[in-house]
Amino acid sequence: MRRRGYLGVDIGTSSSKGVLVEPSGHILRTAVREHAVDRPAPGHVEMDAEVWWREFTELADELTAPGDVDVVAVGVSGMGPCVLVTDDEGTPLRPAILYGVDTRAGAQIDALNDELGAETIFARCGSMLSSQAVGPKLRWIAEHEPETYARARRLFMPSSWLAYRLTGEYVLDFHSASQCTPLFDTVENGWHEPWTRHVCPELELPPLRWTGEAAGVTAREVAGIPAGVPVITGTIDAWSEAVSVDAQNPGDLMVMYGTTMFLINTTRERLTTPAMWGTVGAVPGTRNLAGGMATSGAITAWLRELTGGPDYPTMLAEARDSGAGANGLLVLPYFAGERTPIFDPDARGVIAGLTLSHTRGDLYRAVLEATAFGVRHNVEALREVGSDISRVVAVGGGTQGELWTQIVTDVTGLPQVVPSVTIGASYGAAFLAAGLVDDVSMADWNPPARVCEPNENVRATYDALYEQYRALYPSSRDVQHALAAQQRISSRGGES
Repeated sequence: MRRRGYLGVDIGTSSSKGVLVEPSGHILRTAVREHAVDRPAPGHVEMDAEVWWREFTELADELTAPGDVDVVAVGVSGMGPCVLVTDDEGTPLRPAILYGVDTRAGAQIDALNDELGAETIFARCGSMLSSQAVGPKLRWIAEHEPETYARARRLFMPSSWLAYRLTGEYVLDFHSASQCTPLFDTVENGWHEPWTRHVCPELELPPLRWTGEAAGVTAREVAGIPAGVPVITGTIDAWSEAVSVDAQNPGDLMVMYGTTMFLINTTRERLTTPAMWGTVGAVPGTRNLAGGMATSGAITAWLRELTGGPDYPTMLAEARDSGAGANGLLVLPYFAGERTPIFDPDARGVIAGLTLSHTRGDLYRAVLEATAFGVRHNVEALREVGSDISRVVAVGGGTQGELWTQIVTDVTGLPQVVPSVTIGASYGAAFLAAGLVDDVSMADWNPPARVCEPNENVRATYDALYEQYRALYPSSRDVQHALAAQQRISSRGGES
């Protein structure tokens, strides 16, 4: 007898991942396609949308190739919020501008704040304008590429782009829309027409559906998926990742260990703080406060390449031997600016305390600790506005090896549940797809594997280092900004 299965595909920053899952939640097969983003200018981070579609079809082909599973539902997710503009037939007009790692639209943020009022935007949208916001990037295209923008009619993100290519339906999920600041009203839960007319009157913004609702059915056979198979509307990868570990319930905090670090706290009521992003949840009836660090795993990859490319188990062993406090090293992890809670695209990385006796293991340990201090900074911002954190769930590739999660737990004092499956957003997308055709439970699919508990023996060390971490940024901010300005001059071929 042929088996039934659900296909889930996620388009990430550094790779696309696919899973084929049985109704029990058991993963039959996985597949990955590595890719790189384009950085055509300082602060510009882009990607060709055709890569998203090509990798989706390659992953689907690989996962369905044995021909022993009938795909009965398809789930999609992807990085975001991104800005992909197309003509009225859905043809991309330029590469997609990526989420908050792309910092090009600073002048447009300032202009929209002046035009609409920064506090008014915050009150209506739940988030301040930042490099994460969609509206300023649309304005940037209009000002810098007017011929392209004159042809723009539709707005896509990776998940909605895949859903469109599969079904022909132009839709977006409520959560992704709530990150399209200042176009979406998080009080009324819909596009705010006065501001959409002001910012992007030329665009036909998509109808909105919930993440797990069907966008439509496959319009034709694609890569082993027959015609007529339902496809979810999908959402941004971090929110699909939260679904994958059953961390979308009020009081949950998901910590995603990846190229960047991302946090999602789910609440029932609408909470706002200028230090975080206030959004609509992926699940009806929920709200989120979310945070994101611009780099985390990206720094470990940079350090690995810089020091000759040792394997990660070797580096983890060296970092473990270094011990809490990294022998007196302290790092600010702002190697690509920073998102929450400081919202400073001109922040830069700092390594403080270096001596000739420090080792690669000390540096690696200090980088892991820096990301943990960043998580603690975000957690404090959540608590300052009364957010409840009753359960922390860890997910992502960084949970492997256990050291990184242990350091974050020790720095924050928060136990972390590590689930059995930490493959991420593609698994969450498959689960949401399963919900279109079957009665499934994530608690059954993905029970906890272990709980990471705080080590009280290192608490005093990390409390003292955290105070120094918080002091280091304001004391070095002017120097960081001056160096960021010099880097921009150098990249343009000016004086060095």
